[in-house]
Amino acid sequence: MSGRSSANSRAVVVGGGLAGVTAALRLADAGLDVKLIEGRPRLGGLAFSFRRGDLSVDNGQHVYLRCCTAYRWFLDRIEGAHLAPLQDRLDVPVLDVGRAAGPRLGRLRRTALPVPLHLAGGLAAYPHISLAEKAGVARAALALGRLDPADPALDGIDFATWLRRQGQSQRTIEALWDLVGVATLNATAPNASAALAAKVFRTGLLSEPGAADIGWAAVPLGDLHDTLVRKALESAGVEIHLRSRVDSLTRTEDGRWSVGTDGERFAADTVVLAVPQGETHRLLPDGALDDPGRLLELTDAPILNVHVVYDRKVLRRPFFAALGSPVQWVFDRTASSGLQGHGQYLAVSQSAAQDEIDLPVAELRRRYVPELERLLPAARGAGIRDFFVTRERTATFAPTPGVGRLRPGTHTRAPGLHLAGAWTATGWPATMEGAVRSGFTAVDAALEGLGRPHEHPLQEAA
Repeated sequence: MSGRSSANSRAVVVGGGLAGVTAALRLADAGLDVKLIEGRPRLGGLAFSFRRGDLSVDNGQHVYLRCCTAYRWFLDRIEGAHLAPLQDRLDVPVLDVGRAAGPRLGRLRRTALPVPLHLAGGLAAYPHISLAEKAGVARAALALGRLDPADPALDGIDFATWLRRQGQSQRTIEALWDLVGVATLNATAPNASAALAAKVFRTGLLSEPGAADIGWAAVPLGDLHDTLVRKALESAGVEIHLRSRVDSLTRTEDGRWSVGTDGERFAADTVVLAVPQGETHRLLPDGALDDPGRLLELTDAPILNVHVVYDRKVLRRPFFAALGSPVQWVFDRTASSGLQGHGQYLAVSQSAAQDEIDLPVAELRRRYVPELERLLPAARGAGIRDFFVTRERTATFAPTPGVGRLRPGTHTRAPGLHLAGAWTATGWPATMEGAVRSGFTAVDAALEGLGRPHEHPLQEAA
């Protein structure tokens, strides 16, 4: 198929998550006739919203950073950037309730100074580690800057081992490195590839002063990843097929593809397969990958979200992180949920939740309501209007040491068939950024295969 003209070429994208919709938008922008097939009744993949009574609830709290240039492109492309604003400057309140002397609030902040001085003042004022530990953090940060996240040897060790080699104490790992790492990697340092951790910290903290500024949706995720995406796809001419499950991918005698669903077959010159690794393994034609069994070795890591609706305001900041508590991060979702009248809706985001993901709601309530009262004195006298839990058992791939060798690139041995998804070899952990970048890469490969000149939307992502 190499060299085939893309004029009137047909593309089929399988999967309506961020990777798939990114691919569909870029293929349509390149002038292809695009069909997008998604088994669910909505778009957005694992970043979606649903209704619970009068509330619009996100399945989990999703954030991005200023350094997430691909996801920011995506927001611009769907005309949704104003609905997911970034902080002016990184500012993370961190409340430690594990101290014998009582709770203490600190902040992780940056300034406008050049890298690495932009973090020096914030680190100096951070109260949750000692002066000697702060000096050790500075040395470890300099060592991080010298690492190559693409080094296979780095992928072979866990981040905790690397940190200990840099003289990091257990307290420093818990109060600083894991505070960021668990939320971005969905794993604690002993269970995270040092290569992926290096990618996160080098890009987020050491690339430019504002790289780690945090952004999140001020509206339900479904408004972005379903409603606005659908509008953008339709405007681009993409034909969307929801509630349609692909059950076969076969080559035709003329070298094209036939994509079969339970009700139709679609002909395509190029296919982007943007579904989870297990489904990809099921659909891949024989010989498409050298070792397709590796896809099944990519295990999943869960994220648990605990949702509490109080009858009054108990938190006066948009979010905070916690130390000395099972609670990791707490976000105020009152405005975005549409909660009316008095009250406040908090979402507790718990990454690396293997030990809790299957616990009954009643047990989680017994665990987390008292913890929120310990963290937030105003919650101690508040009534609870609603308490519920959302569980994403397959939220991300597990970023364990050695995972790099399991992640395939976008190319397959089958001409015209390309892989996308945050689990592919993006160099990033399983994030919204990684998903969008995988869509970029798949489209680059598809257009090259069709002989279509094209430019990458982001030079640094090419």
